[in-house]
Amino acid sequence: MSHEYFLWIATLAYGLHIVEELLFDWKGWARGFLKLPAEWNEFYVFNGVVILYGCVSAIIGWKCPMIALSYPAFMLINVFFFHIFPVLKSKRFSPGLLSGIGLFIPIASLTYYGAGMDHVISSKVLIISTLFAAFVMAYPIIFQRLKIKAFFRQNWE
Repeated sequence: MSHEYFLWIATLAYGLHIVEELLFDWKGWARGFLKLPAEWNEFYVFNGVVILYGCVSAIIGWKCPMIALSYPAFMLINVFFFHIFPVLKSKRFSPGLLSGIGLFIPIASLTYYGAGMDHVISSKVLIISTLFAAFVMAYPIIFQRLKIKAFFRQNWE
């Protein structure tokens, strides 16, 4: 039996994570703690892409575990670097912390366990999938930082 189905469960968990972030004002937190000029429309678009990313990972599955396993890597990067570590540093709640701890860590762990049981995981797969996940996580943050630079502003008036 293949354990690829954990990737679909991971995608659902990410959807629930988005709900938590929305309800607990992720935008306010991102502006206050991360100092990102975040807007709700950007939140919606990026999270739509993240759900698409989860679907693509689940569809690809073990045919290309470097891509498929980048999704649980993305989840772990998210929970540790954007929820757990910031809470420890600021002593303030980070929207997404509850689903990150309660869903991301166990589901990502189960996905890696399943990949191991299905013999599709290796050091190379772990390294490449983690690097890919870090790139996907950094992508919108880089553009958030760039959009405020004069060169990138689209004021045609």
